[in-house]
Amino acid sequence: MTEDARRALGAMRHRGPDEDGLMVRAPWLIGHVRLSILDLAASRQPMSDPTGRYWLSFNGEIYNFRALRQELAADWTFRTQGDTEVLLAGLVLHGESFLQRMDGMWALALWDAQEHRLVLSRDPMGKKPLYYRVSDQDILAASELPALRTLSPDPFEEDLDSTADYLRYGYYLPGYTAYQGVQEVLPGHSLRWTPNRAPEQEPYWRLSLDPFQGTMADAQERLRECFLQSVEKRLVADVEVGAFLSGGVDSSLVVAALSRLGVHPKTFTIGFEEAAYDERVYARRMSKFAQTEHIESNLSAWDAELLIQLLRDHVGEPFSDSSLLPTAAVSALAASRVKVVLSGDGGDELFSGYERYRARTILRWYSRVPKPMRQGLERVIRAFPEPMTHHSRSLLKKAHLFLDILARRDGERPYVAPLLYSPADFACLAPALAARGHAPPNLPEECRLDDIQEMMAGDALVYLPQDILLKVDRASMAHSLEARCPFLDKELVALAFSCPRPWHRSNLRGKKILESAFGDWLPSSLWRRRKQGFAVPLHEWFRADLGQTLESLLESIQHPFDTLYVTTLLHAHRQRRRDHGYRLWNLHVYLLWRQWQES
Repeated sequence: MTEDARRALGAMRHRGPDEDGLMVRAPWLIGHVRLSILDLAASRQPMSDPTGRYWLSFNGEIYNFRALRQELAADWTFRTQGDTEVLLAGLVLHGESFLQRMDGMWALALWDAQEHRLVLSRDPMGKKPLYYRVSDQDILAASELPALRTLSPDPFEEDLDSTADYLRYGYYLPGYTAYQGVQEVLPGHSLRWTPNRAPEQEPYWRLSLDPFQGTMADAQERLRECFLQSVEKRLVADVEVGAFLSGGVDSSLVVAALSRLGVHPKTFTIGFEEAAYDERVYARRMSKFAQTEHIESNLSAWDAELLIQLLRDHVGEPFSDSSLLPTAAVSALAASRVKVVLSGDGGDELFSGYERYRARTILRWYSRVPKPMRQGLERVIRAFPEPMTHHSRSLLKKAHLFLDILARRDGERPYVAPLLYSPADFACLAPALAARGHAPPNLPEECRLDDIQEMMAGDALVYLPQDILLKVDRASMAHSLEARCPFLDKELVALAFSCPRPWHRSNLRGKKILESAFGDWLPSSLWRRRKQGFAVPLHEWFRADLGQTLESLLESIQHPFDTLYVTTLLHAHRQRRRDHGYRLWNLHVYLLWRQWQES
């Protein structure tokens, strides 16, 4: 088991190349790999209390650790200057209730060697990953699936219910993985385990939907104050902190806040040769505005080896957000200069920024149009081939995407996450999986009173941790880079969800309260630009070599798909009749995973 643990630590070396530690006291062991951000010379892990009873392995940062340290100092003699010992002291002295006082991101394992009791925990929004596998006598836990797989004496077997979830959403639902009996600790939860007992998991944090007490002007003032505090907290480090800068509103606001705090960091951007996907001109404009040292690079071609490496060595299961590739590229760029970056993730979920919120608003109006007129309009739209371009460049593309949303809406009631297929299309794609899948999580009852707020809550509690944050964590940590998300501060999340929908949206425009609160923080052109997102040109890739690769995988790999249905999608895509890039990518990634599962 000790050698397995050393191999598992080796499999996670990218997450902590600066130092490692392993404590073995049969029948248990606990290990850690460290990326040194605070208290560089000390704070080694795993860390024990003075008696040797409690052992902590912790990944993340506790931003309010200095204030917590002052509160704990009367009852604990501190030996180090970092946040690890503060976390250990708080958990030992106050138990799991201490989690509610922590402000930061984390995945932790606390072992009580006297009581043989393990506590696992993840931060409220799920920024840091934590997976586990339980048998009667044992529990195995790790930050990444490949490391957990190395620890396990038994092979990992595919969970077909999870496969159905992946094909529907492009990722796995909270708590589940691609494998039978392999689970993840839920965001905002702690899990307790002792031998011969089933683990118990319960929340220490819930999304607050309490209405804001005050006017919109009051909320704007509080938002500015809260956001500046959040950015400032995330500068806590004994190393240099940089920032991702895509040229979109959210990352630009983070950089603007840094500038107002007197910090002019190194900023990092990745671009594309295809103009519709390239945002570098906006990033340069914002960099000049905020006086940053700007570094950029270009993702010029499809990189099959990079994708396989990310999936196999870091994600460990299928994951079909294609922006994993440019996120890894910009992380590699940033890691060549800094150890920590701030990112703008979370702004769309908290402030109604996605195009699908606009589509839901249009749907309200559209449903009032007489049915014969709707049917006629839909036939006209479908008569025109779907443009092979980014949706920000084409009204016809937006119209096609809206019709896709119409086809999927019955499958998204109640909404928990956006679907890739309508129920009918999914039954054609994978007939044997049509009735399979895990029950989606229950969202707070209050959010169901408003359809837009329901979507925002679903995206914040499902799409954000299972897709966006997973992508950012694996892509950044693959290059030993820590990414911090100011928008996902607990107070900021609560404030955003306390605001009524009219404060978030004005007819078809989202982020209303952001623009009204921070209008003069950015160049006006950034507020006026079209919503783009961090996308890659899948439509071109599948019309070239990637389409041939997909065909080859369909023929050589065992899979649950109707091959004729998939080849029909690919043919329509190649003929430029429909843009099936996202669906084809979803299938391609699954087949790649099956290929190295079988090898």
